[in-house]
Amino acid sequence: MPSERITFPGHDGTELAARLDLPEGPHLATALFAHCFTCSKDIPAARRIATRLAAMGIAVLRFDFTGLGHSEGEFANTDFSSNVADLLKAADYLAARGMAPSLLIGHSLGGAAAIRAANRIDSVRAVVTLGAPHDPEHITRHFAEALPEIEAKGVAPVELGGRSFCISRAFIEDVQAEKLDDALHRMKAALLIMHAPRDEVVSIDNATQLFIAKKHPKSFVTLDTADHLISRAEDAEYAAEVIAAWARRYVDLPMAAPAPDTPEGIVRVSEAAPDGFLQDVQSGQIHLLADEPQSVGGTNRGLSPYGLVAAGLGACTSMTIRMYARRKKWPLTGVSVDISHDKLHAEDAGDGKPGKIDRFTRKIRLSGDLDSEQRARLLEIADKCPVHRTLSHGAKVDSELVDVEL
Repeated sequence: MPSERITFPGHDGTELAARLDLPEGPHLATALFAHCFTCSKDIPAARRIATRLAAMGIAVLRFDFTGLGHSEGEFANTDFSSNVADLLKAADYLAARGMAPSLLIGHSLGGAAAIRAANRIDSVRAVVTLGAPHDPEHITRHFAEALPEIEAKGVAPVELGGRSFCISRAFIEDVQAEKLDDALHRMKAALLIMHAPRDEVVSIDNATQLFIAKKHPKSFVTLDTADHLISRAEDAEYAAEVIAAWARRYVDLPMAAPAPDTPEGIVRVSEAAPDGFLQDVQSGQIHLLADEPQSVGGTNRGLSPYGLVAAGLGACTSMTIRMYARRKKWPLTGVSVDISHDKLHAEDAGDGKPGKIDRFTRKIRLSGDLDSEQRARLLEIADKCPVHRTLSHGAKVDSELVDVEL
C-alpha cells in the first residue's frame, strides 16, 4: 500500500505531520481520520483502519494535531476549538490536491471534533465516530484531581497514559463550553456511531446521547468487547470493514473505467496483513476477502482460492442458463448451483496420464414449469458457460515482476 509522509499548515501556521495512505488500485474516495485525545496518527487503531480502508479503495489522511506526535506547536496552547480548526486545515489540504474528503472518521475526542467540523466541509457526506464522547468536557474526568491547580495557575501538568501533558485553563473552559447537540441537529451528513459497551474511558451512554441528538440518516454499530483504544487488530479490522460497507450507501464511489485491453478491469489481490493468509480482493468498487481455513493457518474470513474458482464457475453457470432461458422465454423461475472441488486420479478421469487432476462437481437446480426436454437442454447449455470452457480447455497465465514504488 503506497503511503506518503506529508506536512501541511495547521490552524496557527505551524506544520502538522500527516500520513496519506493510498489505494494500490483505483482511488474511489477519500477519508480524513482524527485521532483520540493526546494520541497520534500512528496509534494502532488509526493505522489498521487506514490500511484496511486503503485496500478497499478509500484513501485515508491521518495527521497529528498541533503539539502531538510529530506535529509542531505547543500542546499547552491548544484546545478543542483548535483541534476542529486543524481538521478543517487538513480538509483544505486534501481539497487542494483534488481529493476533497467525503468521509470523516474520528476516534474519541477526535470523533467530537469530526462532528463539529462536518457541517463546515462541503464535500463530507458521511461521518463515523469511534468511542466518542457526547460532551467534550467528558475528558476532564480523567484528570479531575488537577483541575483546581489548572484553575489557580492557568496551566498544570497531568499524567495521561503514562505521559505528562500540560493542560491550560483555556482548554478546560473551551471543552466546558462546547456542546455537540446543535452540530448534530444541523448535520446533513450521515452518521455512524461505533462504540464498545465495555468502554471504560467513554461509557456507552455517550453513544446513546449522540444517536438521539442526530436526525436521520444515522446508524449505530457495537464494537462488542473492544477497548477504548480499539487496540486489538481484529476489532480495528472489523471497524474498517463495517465503515467501508456502510459508507458505500452515502459516499459516491465511482466505478473505475477498465483499460481497453482488459474489458473486465484489473482484479488486484493484496495481503491484508503480513501474518496469516487473509487477502483483500479489489475490482473497481467491489471488495471481498480471500482466506484459508483455520486448519491450515488461516482465519476463515473469506473464500479459499479454490472456493473463489468454484464461485466463478457456479455464477457463470447460473448466468448462462438464465440468459438462454430468457432468450427462449422459457418459464424458468430460479437457478442454484452447488459446486464442490476435489482431486481425481488422471487415469480414473480417462486422461491416461499419471498424477491427479482437479475435479469440480456441479449440481444444478432448476425451478419453474419446465418440461423434460427444456431441462435437458438447459443442462447442455451449462457446459457452454465461459468459465466451464476455460477450466475444461485450460488457460495461459503470463507473469512478470513489477517494481514497487517506494
